Amino acid sequence: MLVNGKDFSSRASKAPADAGLQQQVSNLKTGFVAARARAVAALPEYEAMRDAGAAIKDHTLANLDFYLERFERAVVDRGGHVHWAADAEEACRIVREICTRTGARTVTKGKSMVSEEIGLNEALEADGLDVVETDAGEYIVQLAKEAPSHIVMPTVHKTTNEISDLFFEHHRRHGFSERVTDAAELIAQVRSVMREKYFSADIGITGANFLVAETGSNIIVTNEGNGDLTCTLARVHIVTAGIEKVVPTLNDASVLLRLLARSALGIETTSYTTLSTGPRRPGDADGPEEYHVVLVDNGRTKMLSGAFRPMLRCIRCGACMNHCPVYLAVGGHTYASVYPGPMGAVLTPMIARHEAANELPHACTLNGRCQQVCPVKIPLPDLLRRLRHEQWEDGFIKGRSRWGLGVWSWLATRPALYRVATRLGVQVLRWLGRSRGRIGHLPLAGEWTAGRDLPAPQGTTFHAAWAKRKRQP
Repeated sequence: MLVNGKDFSSRASKAPADAGLQQQVSNLKTGFVAARARAVAALPEYEAMRDAGAAIKDHTLANLDFYLERFERAVVDRGGHVHWAADAEEACRIVREICTRTGARTVTKGKSMVSEEIGLNEALEADGLDVVETDAGEYIVQLAKEAPSHIVMPTVHKTTNEISDLFFEHHRRHGFSERVTDAAELIAQVRSVMREKYFSADIGITGANFLVAETGSNIIVTNEGNGDLTCTLARVHIVTAGIEKVVPTLNDASVLLRLLARSALGIETTSYTTLSTGPRRPGDADGPEEYHVVLVDNGRTKMLSGAFRPMLRCIRCGACMNHCPVYLAVGGHTYASVYPGPMGAVLTPMIARHEAANELPHACTLNGRCQQVCPVKIPLPDLLRRLRHEQWEDGFIKGRSRWGLGVWSWLATRPALYRVATRLGVQVLRWLGRSRGRIGHLPLAGEWTAGRDLPAPQGTTFHAAWAKRKRQP
């Protein structure tokens, strides 16, 4: 997983000036946010479902060893194989060995965030394999040699014209000589190109939205049907999944599926919900000859035993980033991580360590919107605050930031002096913005005001307003 969280602030300072990016991410505000709100409002028991979803995940995580072993027995009983990978390197080695043993030359892939996390495509391509992403969004960013910018909508940063140019460049060898800009025609090209790949693939690799312990099944949800074709037409099906994806029963999975579709896309259910249970059995019309599940730890066991366990509830819906003012201002590539947005700001330092992602926990205003919309009630702001505290204690906060926080801490622990200082600060800011009601440049906050104006304070400080209110009869 390529992570460069150290330079987040420099990339973030440039993002507001990217008009194309701003237009694309603004679509999330009016599209998916509104759709989710309608879907939630239409389901009176939604809050009860959130409680149930969080309880299912908490119970499973508290007994994760039991359910993982139960899942393994169920997979083996149905003729499949389970592999345990401690880290990304071991997970890639396991998949590469399966490819070598089976003489694979072409690999089709369904959408899998874990495969992105472990850098699987790069490992297989280094072995000379032809790796083809079959999810339309993932296919587009693969052609563009870019990383996904959103965990559900990988191409949210790209315009239709950019995709049209990309297809015109790469699809002429497939017989498409005309440049088209109609979305339906672009998708038709993807389906045409994919059809040949599905039938020629030796190995199909998918992720797993959920792993069901009682049946040994993996569940994937798609709106294109590419996951079904990837896992049924190739000779070998490999599932790559984090160990936290297991749930006890199919009933438990159904609760989480209802939360997932509404939170991710604002719909009741996805077009395709596919359950795969082992290899093809006698009498089956289709299915793989071999079925493998690679269970990836990669830092998750460490999270399980500490304060960050709630992060393992995540069902990868992307609702937190759709409602995050920071993500909506800077886009997903600014995070330089497979996992952007609030969930990525917590998860990435857990996987890649603070050394590689020390700026990400600070990419947050702590407004709490992410926690409000999380379908499994992950306390993301609390986890981000804890990460910041750990970074302070471990000495990752240095220079001007450490000096500024030190001054703030000194001031905030002296209430009388704090009230005087904030009252003076409000007066100064109001004077600076006296003509327009906003401030175009502010010393010590130049990076912030370079991309936007700071509204001048209206009225007085909170403490003064509160004191005035208490004096009123």
